[in-house]
Amino acid sequence: MTRNDRLNPYAYLLLLWGGLALIPAALYLGGLSLFPWLELDSIKAQLLYGLTSLGTAPYGILTVLALLLACYLLLPRKQLAPLLFSVCLAMGLSLGLNHFLKPYFGHPRPNVQFLAENQGLSLSGFYQASQPTRRALMAQEVAKLSQETKLSLSPKIAQHWQDEVGYSFPSGHTLFAVTLTLVVSYFLLAAQRFLFAALLCLWALAMGFSRMLLGMHWPQDILAATLLGGAIALLALLITEKWRHRPRLMPNWANV
Repeated sequence: MTRNDRLNPYAYLLLLWGGLALIPAALYLGGLSLFPWLELDSIKAQLLYGLTSLGTAPYGILTVLALLLACYLLLPRKQLAPLLFSVCLAMGLSLGLNHFLKPYFGHPRPNVQFLAENQGLSLSGFYQASQPTRRALMAQEVAKLSQETKLSLSPKIAQHWQDEVGYSFPSGHTLFAVTLTLVVSYFLLAAQRFLFAALLCLWALAMGFSRMLLGMHWPQDILAATLLGGAIALLALLITEKWRHRPRLMPNWANV
C-alpha cells in the first residue's frame, strides 16, 4: 500500500461524517433536548445567533463564497473546477431535497411546541395558516412570552423566531453546513490541509448546536440532516469524479 492509498480522502471523509453524526445521535438516543436550556437574551445566545446566521440567506451565500476564496488560496489550481462543480451540485441537491422533506414530514419546531404547551398556541391552527399569518401569530406569542414564562428573547432572536415559522424536520441550516463542509473537506484532505478540514467540521457541529439551543430544531432534525448531508456530499463527489475521468468524446488529433 502506498502513502497515497493510506491518505485516501474518502476514508477520512467517512470518519468526519461519522464524527459529525455522533453527538446528535447520542442526544436523540438519550431523549435529550437542548431547548430551553440557554437564556435567549444572553451574550452566548447572541453569539449562537451570529453563527446560525451564516447558514441563513443571504449570509449563506457569503459563507460559500468565503470558503471558495479560501480554497482558491489553499488548493492546487487543477482542483478548483471540480470543487466548484461539486459545491454547486451538492448545494442544489440539498436545497431541493430540504424544500421537499419539510412539508412532507410536517414536524413542529421546538419553540412552537413550547408555545403550545405554555401559552396555549394551537399547533394545528398555526401550521395550517399561511406563512404571513404564522409570522403574525408568532409575533403575538413572542410579545407575551416573558409575561407567561421565564423565557425572554433578545430582539434579534425574537425576529428569528418570527422569520423561521416553517416545519422542523430536517434542519436546513445543518444540512447546508454538513454538505458544504464534507464536499470542501474532500478537496482539503486530498491536499493534506487537515487543520482547515477539522475547523470546518467544528463549524458544522456548532451550527447544529446553535439550531437546537435557539429552539429551532430537535436532535433528530440535526441527526437526519447530518446523515442526509453526508450522503449528498458523497453523491456529488462521486458524480464529479466520474465527470473528471469521463472518456474523451473527441480523438486527440495530436497523436493521429
